[in-house]
Amino acid sequence: MEEEILTAEAAETEAPDAEEKKIVNGTHNYSTEEAYVKPTDPKVLKKLEWFQDQKLGLMMHWGIYSELGLVASWALSDQDADWARTGIDWEVTGEEFKQQYFNLNKTFNPVRFEPEKWAELAKEAGMKYFIFTTKHHDGFCMWDTKYSDYKITAPDCPFHTHKYADVCAHLFEAFRKKGIGIMPYFSKADWHVDSYWKDDTERGKFKSRGPSYVPAENPEEWERFVTFTHNQIRELATNYGRLEGMWFDAGWVCKENGQDIRLGEVIEEIRKFQPGMLCADRTVGGPYENYVTPEQCVPEEPLFIPWESNISLGSDFSYQFNDTFKTTRQILNLLIDVVVKGGNLAVNVGPQPDGRIPAENIQTLKEMGAWLSVYGDAIYGTRPCAPYKKDGIGFTKREDTVYALQPFKEETDPVENVVWIPYTGQVTEVTAMGDERVESFTKEEGGLRVVLEKKEYEKAPIARVFCLKA
Repeated sequence: MEEEILTAEAAETEAPDAEEKKIVNGTHNYSTEEAYVKPTDPKVLKKLEWFQDQKLGLMMHWGIYSELGLVASWALSDQDADWARTGIDWEVTGEEFKQQYFNLNKTFNPVRFEPEKWAELAKEAGMKYFIFTTKHHDGFCMWDTKYSDYKITAPDCPFHTHKYADVCAHLFEAFRKKGIGIMPYFSKADWHVDSYWKDDTERGKFKSRGPSYVPAENPEEWERFVTFTHNQIRELATNYGRLEGMWFDAGWVCKENGQDIRLGEVIEEIRKFQPGMLCADRTVGGPYENYVTPEQCVPEEPLFIPWESNISLGSDFSYQFNDTFKTTRQILNLLIDVVVKGGNLAVNVGPQPDGRIPAENIQTLKEMGAWLSVYGDAIYGTRPCAPYKKDGIGFTKREDTVYALQPFKEETDPVENVVWIPYTGQVTEVTAMGDERVESFTKEEGGLRVVLEKKEYEKAPIARVFCLKA
């Protein structure tokens, strides 16, 4: 599955026009380190330190699109039909398909949804914060909003009578009780609301990612959309408990692209009662992109700003029928690669349309948690340490301990009992985490040569971790 993780070079490919700002086939690029604007609010800076300590978050894309097993929302955009509708083989026109997609709210009925079990699994997996799709680009709301009838609690959605009908309310409370921070995902675009997508324009029924009109030429209509968007953001921040941050998608909705929703206004208002709340206005830059978000990729080099790679366990972020998934080894190797470069990893799981998490994902999450219960000290609360990643070894640091992490890509990789650690700082003691035992170490030019007690391996460990004490 490694081929699904984009290289940094591929992720930086520019889209062909302004409306496709930093997005290729639904995948966002990420803002540069040089363009990062450090917040000035001390409460936000304090929350960023908290964020950088967490290292591991759970992301979930779940909505009406899960019923089709398609990429979330994108097939609605005629501009993106060439790649987003490739899995659709129905004998229907594009307009019929869009109507059928929008009518999925009338059949979405995830009666096997159990928020407490999701939260328990996240805790067991070692997750520290939770990013959940409150609303994707298709506009379907997973909370009981009063500003839209296109929602899971509406009478035309069969799930509206269920005790967990207000999905966000129950999920956020269940995760919060497990000590997991809440960071709602919210799409700034809304392809269902008529103040963004309209048919009575010169474009007619042809829809692209952006609004079906030019905001500068229709300021009253655009202001109606801005008010609607502010109201929904404010609603999530006032009715759903403490939020550690908000994660905003649809990077093309920005001032530079003629779609200024004045996000800063509502965020500053919210921070009066949610002090320090983080804002990830992804790919937009400026004072409200408090951390950057590489999507389906890991930067080649360390970034010395707050950042988070969001990477799916499956082939995409939403549930796909007969999908293939990354292994525990692959996802933990990704976590190590991210952390030694100074970032966080948000692991995305796409729940099934019936409300269950795929069995393969449950197994992987449990195995991740088991590994982190032994080696988590080298991950959580650490910061990157020079030389960061060299000769197959990655480095993190907390207080006076440097952790040297040696991942094994394949279970068939050779595992030698003599390890070269290219660390040149002061070291007086070397130990190993887990069941490895260090027999001796010697300082040589350019690093340390560590000799471990010999042991037989049926397969290579996911990683070995060494503790270097000054």
